[in-house]
Amino acid sequence: MIDARCCCGMLSLSLPGPSQLVVACHCLDCQRRTGAPFGVGAFYPAHAVTISGPSQEYVRTAASGGKVRSHFCPDCGTTVFWQADNLPGMIGVAVGAIADPDFPPPIRSVFEQSKHGWVEIAGAEHSQQGSVAKKNSS
Repeated sequence: MIDARCCCGMLSLSLPGPSQLVVACHCLDCQRRTGAPFGVGAFYPAHAVTISGPSQEYVRTAASGGKVRSHFCPDCGTTVFWQADNLPGMIGVAVGAIADPDFPPPIRSVFEQSKHGWVEIAGAEHSQQGSVAKKNSS
């Protein structure tokens, strides 16, 4: 078993082991969600994940038009997991919340059209799926 958790430890997940599907996402929404140039998620069947502790949910519309439900700790604010309409029955877990430097690397790198030029994900399948910046309505 592997654990993923938020910074304060109030929200945690118990996972069955390393994931076979680890994805680096360079979409603008993941960049904003993580505060980093890309996000990395490990995907698991929802039935294999045990969630402990409260979470707040933030729902956004993805570039695909489907909804993504991000779950974060109501105390420290760490995003620990998410569920996307385009991956029913799966839970994406933030690899940083697993905090294991030996965790498997991404096998896919997606939304590379918004990838920072200095980022390189070696050994992954690369996809140029598009992410369109949302304009603020001020």
